[in-house]
Amino acid sequence: MEIKINDDCSACGICEDTCPEVFELGDEKAEVKVTPIPSEHQEKVREAAEECPTESIEITE
Repeated sequence: MEIKINDDCSACGICEDTCPEVFELGDEKAEVKVTPIPSEHQEKVREAAEECPTESIEITE
């Protein structure tokens, strides 16, 4: 699994709260700390993508 944060991100912090092992907030939007995503974090990454209010987390399998 790989993920990308698109430019619609509002840096609300939901992804970082949901999976801090993978996401962190940058100056203007969330950033991915590790890629590819380790299998033990994939479920939480999917949850973060579903909860993202701007649908900014793009997942590729």
